[in-house]
Amino acid sequence: MQNLMQTMWMHKKRIYFLIGLALVLGVAIIVQAFLMTGIVDGVFLKNQSFSAIIPALIALLIVLLIRAGSDYMSKRIGVSIASDVKRHVRQELLTKYAKQPVQLAEKGQTGKKVSMLLDGVDEMDSFYSQFIPQVMQSTFVPSLAMIVIFTQHVNSGIILLITAPFIPVFMIVIGIQTQKKSEEKLEKLASFSGTFLDTLQGLVTLKLFGRTKKQKDEIEKSSLGFRDTTMDILKVAFTQSFMLELISMLSIGIVALELAIQLIIYESISFYTAFVILILVPEFYTALKELGTTFHNGRSSMGAAKKVLEEFNEDDDTIRWGKSELVKQEMPPTIHLDHLSYHYPDSGFELQDIDTIFLPKQKIAIVGASGAGKSTLLHLLAGMITPEHGAIKVDQQDLVTLKETSWLGQLSYISQHPYIFSGTIGENIAMGTTEAVDEKAIRQAAKLAGIAPLIESLEKQYDTKVGEAGRGLSSGEKQRLSIARAFLKKPSIVLLDEPTRGLDLATERILQQSIEQLNEMATVITVAHRLHTIKSADQILFLENGQLLAVGTHQTLLDSLPAYRKMVTIQQGGEQA
Repeated sequence: MQNLMQTMWMHKKRIYFLIGLALVLGVAIIVQAFLMTGIVDGVFLKNQSFSAIIPALIALLIVLLIRAGSDYMSKRIGVSIASDVKRHVRQELLTKYAKQPVQLAEKGQTGKKVSMLLDGVDEMDSFYSQFIPQVMQSTFVPSLAMIVIFTQHVNSGIILLITAPFIPVFMIVIGIQTQKKSEEKLEKLASFSGTFLDTLQGLVTLKLFGRTKKQKDEIEKSSLGFRDTTMDILKVAFTQSFMLELISMLSIGIVALELAIQLIIYESISFYTAFVILILVPEFYTALKELGTTFHNGRSSMGAAKKVLEEFNEDDDTIRWGKSELVKQEMPPTIHLDHLSYHYPDSGFELQDIDTIFLPKQKIAIVGASGAGKSTLLHLLAGMITPEHGAIKVDQQDLVTLKETSWLGQLSYISQHPYIFSGTIGENIAMGTTEAVDEKAIRQAAKLAGIAPLIESLEKQYDTKVGEAGRGLSSGEKQRLSIARAFLKKPSIVLLDEPTRGLDLATERILQQSIEQLNEMATVITVAHRLHTIKSADQILFLENGQLLAVGTHQTLLDSLPAYRKMVTIQQGGEQA
């Protein structure tokens, strides 16, 4: 991701147009000053008739329209650049979040990510929509005014040279403070958003444990911190406004006093020259003053942009997909785990040297104690994290050489807690495929997943609305919806992360029947814990502390591996069915 200036120069055509408009604006202000002076001088000192000054008035009207038009166009272009940059940054952020491995995607607060995507990116707006156009205008307008004033009256030009630097110096001092406060404000907002969202998501738990008052106090503390930081920024803004007004008024007063002395006492300059300078001097300071105001907003935007861009600089372990295509065939691909290794940077756990082959349409079970590395292996197979050593070969092609869509298009991943989106049941099932599907296909997928009778018993059937995260559905119903997605997709590989954990035996039996049907068209790889799931597997991988201790059928491992035999014995002793 580029820095602020690089993102700006991605739109260099519009930047050059802004420069041209700023130059037009500067010239229009100079011409306007001379036309206004000529009209006033002609009417009041030379006693010209109204008809004599009509051409000058028409010319002045045209110049005013040009001035207003160039100023409007500058701001419009600034807004369009800001809009494009924000859209680009949001897309980049969403892409980054989407490509993060599971352990990184789940790290940190969701509220912070939402705050960064919405408020953080929006805070960048004023840098492009206001600050950049004003920088262009405040470069050309004061420069052209200064040149004209020097040609008309040197003393006034010298006063401008002496007083003008006070404004940028003051802007720099205030701007640094503003940027720091802006960064602090964004941190406070992210913290407040995260705390608030966490509280909403865990409201039931907080009520059950009587912790609502304490959490309310935490939200209040976070809210007040955000308020105080915002008020500090406003305090800086008001101070800056007052000082800029004071500096510019004093400077204009000094120039006006000097002109009055030269015009009235020494009679060394004409009324025409003095009036032109008096019109141009306020324009000179107004341009600098407006730069000061937008500089405050610009520095605030820079602070926000810094925090947003830091999101791109965070290290991750995103898988680097290749460009090869994996053609979908009737028979699922053969998968070879070729001496696969992976370790988590923040812990001592390491998955070590996993070497085995999964044949088409096999039923694979990955078993072991909690923390043995089962889910990590599943995430590697899904392409969510990249192996450190070794490779996953799909029909002899390394997984990292494949296109992301090529691999994920043949894969279904069913976790313990599948996410059900706010919408209709039909829409949630249709999410299983990117292709256009009709209601008949959705109904067939639901039937195969064993959830069709339940859906069809509802008043609105497949148009029944479900809440965010599947509110209103049981765990078993969510699992069956996710399996319906898999049937609709018709994948070659199905990854199941302990899908039946926590379900009653009746629901589990329905799911197992659906999984058996999936196995008829796909290789099914399951992180398993139920004994009957393990028994029916064609191949069992037994993991312990990140190591593959053995591969084989249930009976083979039972006869040859004491650790597996112990696990089975515990299961048999604890099973009720």
